[in-house]
Amino acid sequence: MINDAGLTVGQVAERSGLAVSAIHFYETRGLIQSWRNGANHRRYAQAVLRRLAVIKVAQRTGIPLKDIAEAMDRLPGERPVSAADWRKLSTWWKDDLDDRIERLQRLRDGLDDCIGCGCLSLKKCRLMNPDDQLADTGAGARILDPGGD
Repeated sequence: MINDAGLTVGQVAERSGLAVSAIHFYETRGLIQSWRNGANHRRYAQAVLRRLAVIKVAQRTGIPLKDIAEAMDRLPGERPVSAADWRKLSTWWKDDLDDRIERLQRLRDGLDDCIGCGCLSLKKCRLMNPDDQLADTGAGARILDPGGD
């Protein structure tokens, strides 16, 4: 039962489908907040359930936890995440996702050439050194994921 005293961590776990340890982890990272009641037990606002749902979706799409935390810091913590909030979040993350999708497609499309080539030359490799952009820096894997982190 939910009341003004807030949700217990067990209730949050049950309703969110997350392990208690995951809830505590997100709290230590500042993604969600709790307070202590008179018996020194953790309590969570019902709005935490929506925040956890957003975190789960963002992680499933590959958004790094630090980026999720930065975005969540921009939202008010006292109320549930709204549809307008979600539109803002998804707009912030869309460009990053599009970039990662493009890099993965390039990697996927170049795999056949790499396997078939057999050159074993990182200096000439189309995947490791696209368009020979890094030839002046010498042989070897200078950037494994061009444009990546």
